Amino acid sequence: MPPRKDQVHYGWIVLIAVAVVMFAGSGVRSSFGVFIRPMEEEFGWSRTELSLIASLSLFLYGAVGPFVGRFADRWGPRKVLAAAAVLLGLGTLGSSLVSSLPQLYFTAGIVTSVGAGGAALSVAASAVARWFDARRGLALGAAGAGVAAGQLLIVPLVMTISVAWGWRQSLVILAVGMFVLILPLALLLVRNSPQDMGLAPYGASEPHPANPANPRSDPAAERTSIRQAVRTLPFWLLAGSFFVCGYTTSGLVLTHFIPHTTEHGFYPGQAAQALGIMGALNIVGTLASGWVCDRFGAKGPLAGYYLLRGVSLLFLPFVGTLPGLFAFSAIYGLNYISTVPATTSLTARIYGRYSVGELSGWIFLSHQVGAAVGSFFGGYAYDHFHNYTLAFHSAAMLAFLAVGLVLLIPEKSAGPKAEVVPAAAGL
Repeated sequence: MPPRKDQVHYGWIVLIAVAVVMFAGSGVRSSFGVFIRPMEEEFGWSRTELSLIASLSLFLYGAVGPFVGRFADRWGPRKVLAAAAVLLGLGTLGSSLVSSLPQLYFTAGIVTSVGAGGAALSVAASAVARWFDARRGLALGAAGAGVAAGQLLIVPLVMTISVAWGWRQSLVILAVGMFVLILPLALLLVRNSPQDMGLAPYGASEPHPANPANPRSDPAAERTSIRQAVRTLPFWLLAGSFFVCGYTTSGLVLTHFIPHTTEHGFYPGQAAQALGIMGALNIVGTLASGWVCDRFGAKGPLAGYYLLRGVSLLFLPFVGTLPGLFAFSAIYGLNYISTVPATTSLTARIYGRYSVGELSGWIFLSHQVGAAVGSFFGGYAYDHFHNYTLAFHSAAMLAFLAVGLVLLIPEKSAGPKAEVVPAAAGL
């Protein structure tokens, strides 16, 4: 039954809890860039070797997405998020004890990244699809804001702790936080669906059928399998543009922004301040993106985000003053994860709400492949040219390409009730 008008719908509580878990997961995984220079100094490892670990982490972070998204679609997000918190805690604790490169590959490259993948976009998309009929774009924006805040607020905090107490101690603190704060939050507040509490989704007058994974139980709920989706053009356009998103954000910029700025004449504290500005504006931009998608559609704004990103990356190598660095951080932060609610809204609209967890997982895998490529190429370009100019300009060119990919996306349904048009027919 719907809640009384004076009650807060429990979907918002679930959303807050999911966003906090995503905040922690993205922040823990993304903090690896903080440890690059301290590990180089302590162990003598090269930038390329450490960038490979970041690339492995980014790839696995996305590779688990289709599977955890499917688990969340079928069985609900609660257990997936709890398991993710456990793996994140174990991975960070293990990373604090490493003494060799293979150990770091296992702890940071595998365990932590798999845990972060369990608290990523695909699981959040599944939760939002179950709990929200109305304001879904805003809810996806709030979940994306959790990712944004984690990546760009926890990283400066970890950097501050690392400078004050050492990189190993900062990892121990992250592990304790996962076990003491995040795991109980996932278990106590997240519920798999409104039906578990006798509620209707937010914005719906009646509860949905108890088995949303079966489209026949609800004529309005379509489900599109990955086999059907890959035969359609929109899937490849969404995946291709999200590859660019990963390359230009968590892959290249988040991994190499701190090394670039500190080697460009800025102090570590100034780099942390720049990330803080980026994080604050990212939250604003992601929430605003959800609001815009609810009212004006997702396609036009998504193309605009990539255009703005490409322009800002063209100028990054030439930023040499603190006001210029802060200006870049503000502009770039506004569209860092604003692509998430737009891309996920398009996926749900085209393929159906009860497919969004699994299909978003596959699309997010493309994002993380792009992130892995961007992370590695950034380290490779630095080792060969001793700067990041080529890497940042390659990201700008890809962002301009993504504008064209987005504009080609048809917004009509390509789910099982619509005629499935082969991708080749649209090219």
